[in-house]
Amino acid sequence: MNKPVFDCRMCGHCCEGEGGIILGPADLQRLYEGLHLERQAFLDAYAVYRNGKWQIKTGEDGNCIFFRAGKGCIVHAVKPNVCRAWPFFRGNMADAESLYLAKGFCPGIRPDATHEEFVAEGEAYLHENGLIASDPVHEGHALLPVSENKSSF
Repeated sequence: MNKPVFDCRMCGHCCEGEGGIILGPADLQRLYEGLHLERQAFLDAYAVYRNGKWQIKTGEDGNCIFFRAGKGCIVHAVKPNVCRAWPFFRGNMADAESLYLAKGFCPGIRPDATHEEFVAEGEAYLHENGLIASDPVHEGHALLPVSENKSSF
């Protein structure tokens, strides 16, 4: 049996930067309910509306507001779909060069994994976990299918 193409190392590299964590309607509900907050209280405290979509705020350190050094994600059990799906994003699935760049960024991606292996495992993972976006207006594009003609992802 082959080793998985991805094994999270909890390094937090994917938690860095602003604007990458888009919250679809299901994400919002899972987060505010998981944090025992009313929807508006959650949005006021932890989200920003940018480019027509809700996104997780970043802290002064530039990381996701829910990431803590040494602890990791403090909302791990209810984290957004885009976080659940990493590194099986649209770009990495569609383009071998994008995957190559992701391997340099993320120590959890197996360095010798081929693009074909990555796509096959990624498609299965996304389908099994219900992580493929279907609403480009409200969900992040990283989880939209690559193409109707190419692959089911």
